[in-house]
Amino acid sequence: MAVLNRRQFLYSSVAFSTSLLLKACSSNQTTTPTAASGEKFKIAIALPGTITDKAWNQSGYEGVNLAKQKLGAEVNFVEKVAQADQAETLGDFARRGYNIIFAHGGQFDASVEQIAAQFPNTFFVCVNGNLKGENIAALRIDHLQVSYLCGIIGASLTKSNKMAYIAGEKFPATEDELRGFELGAKSVKPNIQILPTFTGDWNDVAKGKEATLALISAGADVIYQWLDNSSPAVLQTAADKGVYAFGNTKDQLEVAPKAVLTSAVKRMDLAIAYLAELAKQKQLKGQIYTIGLERPDILNLGNFNEIVPAAVKQKALNTKQEIVDKKITFESCKDGNKDTRCAKKATV
Repeated sequence: MAVLNRRQFLYSSVAFSTSLLLKACSSNQTTTPTAASGEKFKIAIALPGTITDKAWNQSGYEGVNLAKQKLGAEVNFVEKVAQADQAETLGDFARRGYNIIFAHGGQFDASVEQIAAQFPNTFFVCVNGNLKGENIAALRIDHLQVSYLCGIIGASLTKSNKMAYIAGEKFPATEDELRGFELGAKSVKPNIQILPTFTGDWNDVAKGKEATLALISAGADVIYQWLDNSSPAVLQTAADKGVYAFGNTKDQLEVAPKAVLTSAVKRMDLAIAYLAELAKQKQLKGQIYTIGLERPDILNLGNFNEIVPAAVKQKALNTKQEIVDKKITFESCKDGNKDTRCAKKATV
């Protein structure tokens, strides 16, 4: 494929063997826009970063391409969409007749809310978002579940009793992930300290490295990061400074094998293809779709570093199964006058 800049569109398609037949959805669900008879089903995605970041954006790009293969769809993407260009980019896709448009990041929510009503025949999916409407759905991974497991692992290995969380922006998905990391860690060491920081940019390598160095200087010896293009810099900086870290979205053990304990693997490609398939089948609804550890093909821990003790690895895996079996649940609660989620163990 030729790489185009974000003002241009790249189209690719596979021929359908049969035409698409449109039927209205039943009255008890949101109507999902689909292609007219004889036309290809069209999927687009707007990405805040680059498709080669080996993290969040690459997973989204791979998702629409997987949907292309599975559904015979025509797909399109725009990468490095700045905040100021979000509404324009999404609107351009809608005007070009795309049936479903993925806005790949919670930072797109305001733009989706702004323009969705103007394009009732297009379905917008806010990945990591917090919106739902007539033609709006959200696709969310239960980040808290998997970060809880990482919190257990990290707390079992920290020597300083301080760990850190780094993300690009503060919004519900990153707050959930931070909360899970904290809850998991405190289930092992109640007095452990979690130092959070938000760089304001998912892709700025210098900011990612600077934030990592600052947290290490503050005493953190385990780093949980959720960044995009700057993710490898954080992991490599952790390795250089002799501290531990966690990969995110992709299995990132090989990015920094001296530092990465394991990864919070989020197969956004499979999740995106799943929602695209629902849309093609006219079954996509205006709701929030949340996927957790019950779908290990989509959410799971990655490969473990050999430096993780066998007992710690087994504890994490046992806890994962307890979450799947609902022996550990995460319920709405108040913590310091803040609405959040708390872990609850089922009574025998």
